[in-house]
Amino acid sequence: MKFVLLEVAPAKEKWAQSALELYTEKISHFVDFSNLVVGSKSTDRSDANAKREAEAALILKALKPDDWVVLLDERGQSLTSEKWALNLERLQMSGKKRIVWILGGAYGVTDEVKKRANLQFCLSPFVMNHLVARTVLLEQIYRSFMISKNLPYHNA
Repeated sequence: MKFVLLEVAPAKEKWAQSALELYTEKISHFVDFSNLVVGSKSTDRSDANAKREAEAALILKALKPDDWVVLLDERGQSLTSEKWALNLERLQMSGKKRIVWILGGAYGVTDEVKKRANLQFCLSPFVMNHLVARTVLLEQIYRSFMISKNLPYHNA
């Protein structure tokens, strides 16, 4: 099984790149993990819908028909770390080849992308900066593996 973080090109910050590298290394001990960034055209804030549509086309093009897709959305389902770990265990045993997490752009994603998702998952009721959300997601993926393997990390 392969895990893929599919994201719309975020701003570049040293701390966020360091976090990405750190958690990619940690997660890769458990599963084949990669980060796929799709480009985003700079557009005026007044043209948010056009930007969302362009990003949706790139996101949908990057997905394979048999991918199991998790969309990060502030209105999505909220799970505890323990329940999320159980879900990931089930997914790993499901025979799916790829689980893809989608982090959309600043204006969210289109209904078409939402419909393609198998699960819409909320990291927090807070709206987060893209780089913060990515870091939280990566940490939770890593935490899920630690919980599943009964390794010391998660203190419940």
